Amino acid sequence: MSGAFAPQSNKRVCGRRQETKLNFLHKGPTMLNAKIIENIIDAVRDAGRTEIMPRFRKLDAASINSKSAPDDLVTIADENAEKLIASLVRQVLPEADFVGEEASERDPSLMSLIDGSEMAVIIDPVDGTWNYANGLATFGSIIAVTMRGETVFGLLYDPVMDDWIAAEKGSGAWSVTTGDKRVLRCTAPQVILSGYIPFNMFSPAVKKDLFGVLPQFDRITSLRCSCHEYRMLAQGHVGFCIAATLKPWDHAAGALIVEEAGGVARLIDGTPYRPGIFTGTMLTAVSEDVFENVVSILQPVFAKQ
Repeated sequence: MSGAFAPQSNKRVCGRRQETKLNFLHKGPTMLNAKIIENIIDAVRDAGRTEIMPRFRKLDAASINSKSAPDDLVTIADENAEKLIASLVRQVLPEADFVGEEASERDPSLMSLIDGSEMAVIIDPVDGTWNYANGLATFGSIIAVTMRGETVFGLLYDPVMDDWIAAEKGSGAWSVTTGDKRVLRCTAPQVILSGYIPFNMFSPAVKKDLFGVLPQFDRITSLRCSCHEYRMLAQGHVGFCIAATLKPWDHAAGALIVEEAGGVARLIDGTPYRPGIFTGTMLTAVSEDVFENVVSILQPVFAKQ
């Protein structure tokens, strides 16, 4: 091992070198220099390679458990990947507090560290666990770094393809796919009122009202995976995304990436999103116009709450 931990900057993917180096983009508006960001990404990639992908479509019943509901799942991959990511990132950010999804399930008080700490690292080791546990390749790993309650770095990683979308506050958003790096800008899709609404996460009364306004949209779906929904939004493939619950490991990274790509991330009532906000409904959109259009449709629904 060399450096903070064994790097993957020379790993070959589909016959091409997949490099993690980010110096070509880094402008340094936060204390996270290019090397630290590189190490954070490598930590998540290591977890994907050693803990997540080897178990994909190979989990037995004993490796899958339920949390708050029968379809709210956690697997051995979630637990092990979170521990590995935290241990590796702690080597380069020893002063940070860590808020992992699975650790917070056991100790909800950890969530107070997001606003209460100088620096916090928020980890969702396997986002889209239901998909992962059921053999669907729509899952990812999410990590965000906050300083004094504000997200300064976010990563949306796809372990299946070993590619990612990331952003640093003030430096914009970028994607890395099979060695190709490009700056991301949200561009409104041709059908701008297409997006993601997680109907299963709303109350029966809200579901009924949402169904009543569906004809005003073009295409509505859900991937059951915040990681990939935010990736699609940041690339302009959909116009908006609704978050029914504000779990910070689901949204801190994605909201920053959308904003750094030129989009909008606010609660339906207009409150700017922060990862220390745990209640309310958030809307992310590719533009202010799309945000206002969606709010005008949904406002009557959520005004009743």
